[in-house]
Amino acid sequence: MSDRNIEDIIGALYDMVQDARSMPLAADKCILERDKVLDMLDEIIAQLPGELKQSRTIVESRNELISQARREAEGILRDAQEKSKQMMTKEAVYAEAKKRSEELVGQTQSRIDQLRKAGNAYMDESLRQTEEAISKALEEVRDTRMKFRTVTEAQAQRRSANVDIEV
Repeated sequence: MSDRNIEDIIGALYDMVQDARSMPLAADKCILERDKVLDMLDEIIAQLPGELKQSRTIVESRNELISQARREAEGILRDAQEKSKQMMTKEAVYAEAKKRSEELVGQTQSRIDQLRKAGNAYMDESLRQTEEAISKALEEVRDTRMKFRTVTEAQAQRRSANVDIEV
């Protein structure tokens, strides 16, 4: 398998179609090396699971970041609660500790929200790019198949017409 990425392979397919020799009397039809095109399509298909695996890895990383932030928040909250219990006899100090623990919880929650938004935005963008690449590849494959079928049908009709003339 090649070390080209999907975009490179699609670009090469595009160039191959664009640079292909035109069919006589049919400028919108061309001749392609079937094996090369099929090999390139096989490469794209082989790389798609990698792209999907990468997306899953991103989601797992995001979920782990969120879990870690929650654990940190719970640890901070526990620490703050322990400190506040130790200072119960001193009301002014206790009130200050409680206020500080609420601030820390608010800050941690804010951090969790920021991490979640950043992770979601990154995942959405990665999935969008993957979706676009897959859609583009699929559209090009469909166009190539349609052109191939048209050429094949035209050739079959010409052969059929030649047989009718000879008979």
